[in-house]
Amino acid sequence: MLRRSLENRDAQTRQLQDAVTNVEKHFGELCQIFAAYVRKTARLRDKADLLVNEINVYASTETPKLKQGLKTFADEFAKLQDYRQAEVERLEAKVVEPLKAYGTIVKMKRDDLKATLTARNREAKQLTQLERTRQRNPSDRHVIVSFEFGSLKRYFVRQKLNYKGPQWMLLEQLAIWRRLLTALKSRK
Repeated sequence: MLRRSLENRDAQTRQLQDAVTNVEKHFGELCQIFAAYVRKTARLRDKADLLVNEINVYASTETPKLKQGLKTFADEFAKLQDYRQAEVERLEAKVVEPLKAYGTIVKMKRDDLKATLTARNREAKQLTQLERTRQRNPSDRHVIVSFEFGSLKRYFVRQKLNYKGPQWMLLEQLAIWRRLLTALKSRK
């Protein structure tokens, strides 16, 4: 039973590690590509602004009819560039910035995952130590009970963190287990 739950937990941990790595890789690429797209669109807008200015300069040297046509064209082209500017601002605010935020979120999740793995490895070492103690000296109930109590205490702390349920229920369960362990110790 314990072996199966450890294997399930290992599978879940591996799945989480893969998911975090996958998000880290692909969201980084997406962020870079979108940022490059926004930069190129902004450069295109800048070049179009230069083109509008040059059209206006050229229009000032031409005949009145051509001047009016060129000015109208330049104004319409400038309006198109205003839309391009709005596109650049929207992409920056609605796409690139949220993708950048995922970088810190992924780092925090990776740190949480590392802490969980460290705790899991520590618990696995303690369980193997408990098994060795049981095999070497099965009559030493005091050491075994203290190991089991520590394990139960960690279990309830994990439950409290996982479910964020009412603390009093967990404390009540912990008190029940403590009384049970005290009763086991007194039988020795």
